[in-house]
Amino acid sequence: MERVFQIIAAVLICVAAYFFWAGSKESAFVAAVLCCVSFFLSIRFQMKERNRSRAEDRANGSE
Repeated sequence: MERVFQIIAAVLICVAAYFFWAGSKESAFVAAVLCCVSFFLSIRFQMKERNRSRAEDRANGSE
């Protein structure tokens, strides 16, 4: 799931760059904000998986 959000973030930053180049600064700002949200969602899913893995390791190690 994190890879999907990373791909979306990459596409949105390209869209933001295009809008900025085309002179539509408002649209560029919206695309950049959505890019940041997508990037941080990918980080969130990555951290969630890492925490789940650590908890699983701790549960298996304490038995």
